[in-house]
Amino acid sequence: MTDETFAKSSPRHHGHHHWRRDLAELAALFTAVAAADCVADTVVHGPDGPGLLVGSAVALLATAGFHTWWSRRRGHSPPRPAADPPSDTGATASPPAAGGIPADGGTALWRMRTTVCDEPGSLAALCLALAERRVDILALQTHPLADGTVDELLLRAPAALAPVELTRAAAAGGGRGTWLERADAHDLVDAPTRILGLATRTAIDAAELPLALRQLLGRCTIHSIPARSPHTGASAEPVPEDGVWEETVLRLRDPSGGSITIERPYLPFTPTEFARARALVELDARLGPRVPRRTDVLTLPEGNEITVRRAGAGDLAAARRMHERCSRATLTRRYHGPVTDADRYLRHLLSPRFGRTLAAYTASGRLVALGHLLWDGNETEVALLVEDDWQRRGVGSELLRRLIALAGEAGCESVYAVTTSSNTGMVAAMRALDLPLDYQIEEGTLVVTARLAPAPVAPGAASGAARRASDSQPGFGQPTEKCR
Repeated sequence: MTDETFAKSSPRHHGHHHWRRDLAELAALFTAVAAADCVADTVVHGPDGPGLLVGSAVALLATAGFHTWWSRRRGHSPPRPAADPPSDTGATASPPAAGGIPADGGTALWRMRTTVCDEPGSLAALCLALAERRVDILALQTHPLADGTVDELLLRAPAALAPVELTRAAAAGGGRGTWLERADAHDLVDAPTRILGLATRTAIDAAELPLALRQLLGRCTIHSIPARSPHTGASAEPVPEDGVWEETVLRLRDPSGGSITIERPYLPFTPTEFARARALVELDARLGPRVPRRTDVLTLPEGNEITVRRAGAGDLAAARRMHERCSRATLTRRYHGPVTDADRYLRHLLSPRFGRTLAAYTASGRLVALGHLLWDGNETEVALLVEDDWQRRGVGSELLRRLIALAGEAGCESVYAVTTSSNTGMVAAMRALDLPLDYQIEEGTLVVTARLAPAPVAPGAASGAARRASDSQPGFGQPTEKCR
């Protein structure tokens, strides 16, 4: 029982309060009677006594009426707008109506990252500045630094509140280096749950590691650099076992050989993000090479059955034998370069770091087709190689359809195929997808781009792909994954 509770429940204290209050009321009563007697004697014995009494009564009634009217008027008046805190530029924005509350009632989700001083009350000041604009904080992560703390917040703000107002609110709350980006419903998942999901995906499929890093770190560019260049055979620069953190660049050792470089120029990485990325890569290293063994048996229109499954380094020998059975024209259409160099790139193409590969096997176990989905900057390249005896039988179309589905699951907005106008089979397979297609011909190379999402295509994207095709062999360049 607290002291306050004991004092309230004690009869002894109640008795003292009662007699003191009664004594004060009695004294006030005697004082009021004496004052009234003096006033009455003065008024009655004066020459204008009755008139003075009537005038006093009217003045009292008028004062009471005016007080009642004034109270009702103030009760129905709108509240005064709150003052807008100064922005980081020193200017003061015009105050929004009703203390920063837009009148439309809609809301929008934002992701904010700002740096505050590492001292007591800094987070409270930031939250108070956001609350003045009716901004709700749905989630919060902190990233400690040597000279402060980076707070990453998921905000639900009034839809009419401009981004600059959110930035000014962060500055008024002591934040600096504020970064703001629109969020969606997927960001509502709390950080531990999201990270566990990414770890699960990586554990199931080694090809998920670049995609998991992208979702973990946001918009960034991921370069998977092989240990030895497939072009020149030169060895790549080694990366320390613990990795390298350089503000906007992370370099990690790839368990399958080579390295993984992650770049995010618009926002520096924090030590916490570096530790999370390194933990995800270490998980991949402990689990070793792995490819999901899901297989689908398909019946072709002519009645033959083929088995389609994910391919990996274990399919290298079968892929080389298929190369030997393919004609020179088939290999030239696929690789756009010296046919004798085709085998050098198979190990590179079958690595899960640079994309995903589907293989088609006959019932007798013979590899007859390969389909590649390769990460290539802002876009994703798709490529097919079908053995001569199995062309025009629907194998390539089936692989292409499945590769497009994998690209959609990975969040790709478009895929492109580099070929020639004489390769009517590839063009027909792209048209059979029933997707919006863009065609670009440059220096004898045909680039067909399929848009998977209704997002605008940047001008010159197809021509850029065509220039890359003319400068180097498609699929053999330095693979990168542009994270959006």
